[in-house]
Amino acid sequence: MNARFSRKSGFTLIELMIVISIIGILAAIAVPAYINHVVRGNRAAARACMSEVAQFMERFYTTRQRYDTAVMPNLNCRSEGRLNTSYTLSLDTLAQNTYRVVATPIGTQFTKDTACRTLTLNQAGTRTESGTSTVADCWSR
Repeated sequence: MNARFSRKSGFTLIELMIVISIIGILAAIAVPAYINHVVRGNRAAARACMSEVAQFMERFYTTRQRYDTAVMPNLNCRSEGRLNTSYTLSLDTLAQNTYRVVATPIGTQFTKDTACRTLTLNQAGTRTESGTSTVADCWSR
């Protein structure tokens, strides 16, 4: 038999372990970055929906001269992009001349977004957050 045909080809165990190690290192870097990206995307969607609710409230005030009789509108933004699985939007502090839109994180968003947590927006445009980050960071990214 010819020596050329008796030689076996394939991967050695060491080569396989090196490839698996590289894949593990890339996954350890990529997965947290992806999760962070999803959390920030959900937060941006919540901020946009809060702005829509605030616009609804301003239109409501224009026609009725009060906020306190308003109810939370059923806007498409609450169900688009599965926002309703990441945040609960509500109205509170309703009075004749004041309101506050509150976005409370739920599920994975609550456990992963410790930086911003609950976001609020009132009739004066004042924005707040209840996490460990700053208002500027939570409302600009």
